[in-house]
Amino acid sequence: MLALLAVFALPIDTSALGPGVSHALATRRAAQISGVRYALTLDVTRHDTASGHVVVRFTRRAGGDLILDFRGPRIGDARANGRPVRAVANGAHIRIPASALVAGANVLEFDFASTIAPAGSSIIRFHDATDGADYLYTLLVPADANALFPCFDQPDLKARVTLALTVPRGWTAVANGALADSTAGATTTFRYRETEPISTYLIAFAAGPWTKIERTVGSRTIALYVRASRAREAEADTLIGLNARALEWLGRYFARPFPFAKFDVVLAPAFPFGGMEHPGAVFYNEESFIFRERPTLSQRIGRESTIFHEVAHQWFGDFVTMRWFDDLWLKEGFATYIAAKMQAELDSGAHAWKTFYLRNKPAAYAVDASDGTTPVWQALGNLDQAKSNYGAIVYNKAPGVLKQLNSLVGDKAFRAGLRDYLVRHAYGNATWRDLLDAVGRAAHRDLGEWGRQYIQRPGMPVISQDVARQANGVVAITLRQRAARPLSGTAPWPVKLQLVVWPASGAPVHLAAELTESVKRITMPAGTPAPAFVFANAGDDGYALVMLDTASVTWLELHIGEVGDDFLRAMLWGSMWDLVREARLAPSRYIAMAARAMPAERDEQLASGVLSRVSRATETLLSDAQRDSMLGGLERALAAGAADSSRVFGVRKAHLDALITVATSPAALSGLDSLLDRATAAGAPLRAPTRWAIVTALVERNYTTAERRLDAETVRDSTTEGKRRAFVAGAARPSAAVKADYFRRYFGDTELNEDWATASLRAFNAPRQSPLTMPYLAPALDTLGWIQKNRRIFFLGSWLGAFMDGQTSGEAQAIVAKWLARHPTAPRDLREKILQAEDDLRRAVRVRKRFADIQD
Repeated sequence: MLALLAVFALPIDTSALGPGVSHALATRRAAQISGVRYALTLDVTRHDTASGHVVVRFTRRAGGDLILDFRGPRIGDARANGRPVRAVANGAHIRIPASALVAGANVLEFDFASTIAPAGSSIIRFHDATDGADYLYTLLVPADANALFPCFDQPDLKARVTLALTVPRGWTAVANGALADSTAGATTTFRYRETEPISTYLIAFAAGPWTKIERTVGSRTIALYVRASRAREAEADTLIGLNARALEWLGRYFARPFPFAKFDVVLAPAFPFGGMEHPGAVFYNEESFIFRERPTLSQRIGRESTIFHEVAHQWFGDFVTMRWFDDLWLKEGFATYIAAKMQAELDSGAHAWKTFYLRNKPAAYAVDASDGTTPVWQALGNLDQAKSNYGAIVYNKAPGVLKQLNSLVGDKAFRAGLRDYLVRHAYGNATWRDLLDAVGRAAHRDLGEWGRQYIQRPGMPVISQDVARQANGVVAITLRQRAARPLSGTAPWPVKLQLVVWPASGAPVHLAAELTESVKRITMPAGTPAPAFVFANAGDDGYALVMLDTASVTWLELHIGEVGDDFLRAMLWGSMWDLVREARLAPSRYIAMAARAMPAERDEQLASGVLSRVSRATETLLSDAQRDSMLGGLERALAAGAADSSRVFGVRKAHLDALITVATSPAALSGLDSLLDRATAAGAPLRAPTRWAIVTALVERNYTTAERRLDAETVRDSTTEGKRRAFVAGAARPSAAVKADYFRRYFGDTELNEDWATASLRAFNAPRQSPLTMPYLAPALDTLGWIQKNRRIFFLGSWLGAFMDGQTSGEAQAIVAKWLARHPTAPRDLREKILQAEDDLRRAVRVRKRFADIQD
């Protein structure tokens, strides 16, 4: 049978040999081979280069030449089935001739080198300025495994992996597999046991003089690795305990114990995103996990949410992996949604569903209501473009629509469907259709149409509500549905909602409503009093933007603080902000509303969100005259809120953060400056990073003490984190020469860590400095191809968002439009990213034009 299979030769599309990993190449290889194993040997004792050897084993099921992926700096000797082979390498791929292969079991061997660098490489090197130590860690998602070693770099060719890692003497290391043994001499070599089948993007190791902290929780031992200079700051027991609780809860929920051999975590310094779910070696962002000052409730909940998200990935993403990155949402959306379900049960103080709304829905709606939105399932022709699929649609919309699906089928069927899905695809790959089929079987309903509307269709519904009292006294509510953008088409979405009718006095009425048409009319029972307000999506089950009616807006402007349900109040604040973004409510009215309500607000998360929007409105949506008129009162109110000892710390800190953002008057800046000479602020010791935030604000606004304060803080905080913050503050200088230097360094400084670059983008693009940064708007767009190739998955969105958000003028909007017109053949994914980021600029221009002359 194997001999017959060898006769069947799959043709090679010549485009498969081009850059990246094309879908055509991935499909061909998946039919050609199976049973992949990698035995990887790496020596990372040199400063900038890793040398390695890999043995690749697989079963060949179809004939033809075989293509591997590799774009490291050097490929050395190659052998096929024990014999030297001439492997043709082109900088992207290695081609092994069919004549060197046999039907059935094959073995390939390669010598190679890969790069170690602070940024843009498969192995990241971090230098700790505090003690001079160096640390290494891999970062291979979505398709950078082939920059590390020759492999089949696609998610559906899972492999069992063994690793032998040689490091400098005195270092330790952690990898996916459990440690088998180690030998020490002039160097140390760690050998790790073979893993379960995993995708190449999940292969990982970290090496350096880590401090290892080990705890046993129940029957499981978990090791936490943290760099030596910060080991005393890490809340090891808390962090290990949270990971252990998540593993136990998920094992019960899925009726499937943790599916890998061991579980360790690394607090990775200068990590460019929140976490990475490598089985056996989960990496977390050190800066977000070790607090240098008293954390707010939002920060603590955010850290917990990240842990729950990454642990959920062990089942959704690692155990069962999407077949191709067009289904990226299958892992990211599910990890976020399941993390919220877990948080709701394990931590009542997190107010999980309110947190879920605040952390997901506004971000999802902002992108999904733009002309650059995409379906949840995003077509992908080449893994080179996979970075563009990362963003609010898969991270924020996907969990939102999953919440609606859960509501639609019920908890029992939803969980049963997930369990069935995991059983059917254990250690394998799946698609969104596989998931919906499993949930549909459990719910005894066909979810095909639901999937077409929410997974394959771009955009989102906008629901407007009208409330009228008829002649006979009966209250009638009309809900109208439309698409946020024409690209979605005109057909209505199926939306399940919970309507709340809130009377001026008495108990609110809750009604379930399922919209399947463009218009739905709901008649309230006779005798229902006229409502103070109506809201069509209480409980946040529906994925839809709700436009409040005029009467509801009028009441809420004055009385929103009287809504005692924190979750509902948070959603109402969100809907009021949506009206601002739609240019239906003046930003000055929103700010005035916040000024009335915030003195009585006690919810930390809600206060932080509202005041962040107040800051955004003040910086970018008010006209200059409006800002001048309102700023003094706003600065005084924020300062008073920060100083009010009757409020909880998180609310006070939210006021201080907003003040740092908006302070412009000499009096307000003098007040911020004087805080740097005090021990406390907002009821807590004043430490980094708030001290750095104040210094950065003084630098940005060119305050008289700014440079002296920057120099002093740089001396005061000589840690690596302090140097990073000083770099960010430097980007805020209102100087054309400084802007030119930073823009050059973003591309020309090979030692500039990507995390530092990302952190500085907002300071570089401060809205008050838009005349200085507008000349960089078109060049920023010109660099997108380079960024997509050389930066990590979230950098592109951060880059575009920062350069767009720093502008508020029609002139800036015209620059973007002109660039798009001049580049009609720009890749679709980049155009979509530009349009997503440009949407906030377009809205700012529209809002400022519409309400420029309004004085409240």
